[in-house]
Amino acid sequence: MYKIDKMKKIGILTITDYVNYGNRLQNYASQELLKSLGFEVESIVNVTIPEVETGMAFTMTRIKNALKLSPATIIKKISEKLDERKNHDKYLGGQRAKEKSFREFSEKYMRETDFTVSQKNIPTDLGERYDYVVVGSDQIWNPKIRYGSSIDFLTFAPKQKRVALAPSFGVSSIPEKYAARYAQWISEMAFLSVREQAGADIIKNLTGLEAPVHVDPTLMLTKEQWLSVAQPAKRKPTEKYLLTYFIGAVSKKRKQFLKDLAAKNNLKLVQLASLDDIERYDASPGEFIDYIASSSLVCTDSFHAIIFSMQMERPFVVFDREGKSAVMSSRIDTLLSKFKFESRKLNNIINTGEYFKIDFNHLPEILEFERKKVLEYLNKALEIK
Repeated sequence: MYKIDKMKKIGILTITDYVNYGNRLQNYASQELLKSLGFEVESIVNVTIPEVETGMAFTMTRIKNALKLSPATIIKKISEKLDERKNHDKYLGGQRAKEKSFREFSEKYMRETDFTVSQKNIPTDLGERYDYVVVGSDQIWNPKIRYGSSIDFLTFAPKQKRVALAPSFGVSSIPEKYAARYAQWISEMAFLSVREQAGADIIKNLTGLEAPVHVDPTLMLTKEQWLSVAQPAKRKPTEKYLLTYFIGAVSKKRKQFLKDLAAKNNLKLVQLASLDDIERYDASPGEFIDYIASSSLVCTDSFHAIIFSMQMERPFVVFDREGKSAVMSSRIDTLLSKFKFESRKLNNIINTGEYFKIDFNHLPEILEFERKKVLEYLNKALEIK
C-alpha cells in the first residue's frame, strides 16, 4: 500500500519511563506503526531536569502558604507524610522490581539509542542522524512534568523534519512562564497533531494554528498485535477477578467501594501498581495486557487502561482522578466521547448498575475511521508515496 524509495530512519522522542505502562506501550506502538510504513525506527532515550526554585523569596512564599493552612489541614499533611515514609521502603523495592521487568520488555521488543539526551547534553549531529524526528505520544508537552524542555519540540532537528504524533499536554493551559517559548516551538513544527481537544485548543490560543486531534498510537495496533507481545501474568488468579489500575491517589472510601464491588460479584480483587497488592507490583507491560485481557471487569482512572480494555473488549468503569492529578481528564473525556463510551463513567454506571453490560459492536467502524486519519496524516508528513 505504501512505498518509500529507500529505507529512511526515524527517531522517536517521547518520555522515557521504565515504570509506566502507558508510556512503554505507546512508545512500542509508535515504533511498530512507523516500522509498518517502511521506516527504520529507534527511540531517543532522554531525561528532563526540573527547574529548582531556591532563594529567600521562595522560602518566604512556602512559609506564607503554610501559615494559611488550618490546624486540621496541617495535621492531615503530617499524617500523610508519616504514611509516605512508612511505605517508602516498600515502594522503592516495588519500583526497582518493576523497572527491571520494564527494561526487559524494552530490550526484547524495542529499539532505543545507546545514549541519553538531555537539555544540556545533545549530540551536535543528532538531527542529522534521522530523516524525520517524531515527537509523541504521551504527555511529552506537559510543562508540569517536562519543565518546558526544548528537546520535546525537536529543536535539535531541522524544522522540516519535525513531526508531532498525537502528543499530549496533560493540562488545560500553559503557565505564563512557558507560553512564549511553547508558542515559538509549536509554530516551528513541520506537522502538528495532538491527542486531545484541550491540546488543540492550547495550540490555537498560543499560535492560531489548527491541529488535528488523533488517537493514541496504542489504538493503531490491532488486538491480535497486542496479544502477540502479551506475557502470561505469573501471578494471575485462576478464579475470575476484578482488576484495578489507578494513576491518581486511591482514598479509603474508594478502596472500600472496590472491595465491596468485587465481593458482591464473587470476584477476586487484583490491584496493579498498588502497594496493597505488592506481589503484583512488578508486572511487566506484557503482563499488563494479559491482566486486562483476562479480567472480568477493569476499574481505572488511566487513559491507557481504558484503551486496552476497549482493545481487549473487557467491561470497564472509568473513575475520576483523586489527589494531585485530579484535573488531568481532558484526554480521557476526548477518548470516551470519540468512541461513544461516556456511559462507562462511574457516576453513570452507579445509576444503572450495569457494570458488566457493555457493547463493543460500534468500535471497529470508529477505529477504522480514526486509523485512516492518522495514516493519511503520516503519509503526508513523512512523504510516503
